[in-house]
Amino acid sequence: MSKQNQQHSEWIPRTSLGLLVASGKINSMDEVYENGLRIQESEIIKRLLPDIRSQVVHVGIVQKQTDAGEMTRFNAVVAVGNEAGWFGIGKGKASQMRIAIDKATNTAFLNVIPVKRGCGSWECRCNQTHSVPFKVTGRGGSVTIEIIPGPRGLGLVAGENIRSLLKLAGLTDAWTKSFGSTSTMSSTTKAIFDALRSTYSKG
Repeated sequence: MSKQNQQHSEWIPRTSLGLLVASGKINSMDEVYENGLRIQESEIIKRLLPDIRSQVVHVGIVQKQTDAGEMTRFNAVVAVGNEAGWFGIGKGKASQMRIAIDKATNTAFLNVIPVKRGCGSWECRCNQTHSVPFKVTGRGGSVTIEIIPGPRGLGLVAGENIRSLLKLAGLTDAWTKSFGSTSTMSSTTKAIFDALRSTYSKG
């Protein structure tokens, strides 16, 4: 038995949607979103998007003074995507770094959204899904991110962290503008998620 099949066989669905996915009655994320179904199990995403991968965006340490002494906790931010129009972010806190990352990853799977891709560049108009269909703006904390359609071959004109997140979502060409403290990756990641989510809400 392959590792992937073994993982699938070990999953015991706990929700009605999980049962539908496990039994093969729902076979795509499109069906889930078209029917407005709520995802409460990360295994659903892993089953329907087998090529999705996770990326640790940030891990921070928070130290708090308590009566028992100094307590250290880890904050993690994780992004997930399949580089083909699905993207999610999540945060997690725990006393151990690995557990914080695992919590953030699980939350990111539950927060996966569809990203509408297109060719909104007046310089290109190729009708292929390589950029965003129109300019979108997202906010997270003090950070604002604008994603502007770019022609094919432009690449992702952005800082390294923003570029890697847009690639994870499936964009290959776009201009970006950022305002605020983009070194705060928690806010920057949230702003990107907010912008990508609006590709559908505004489209």
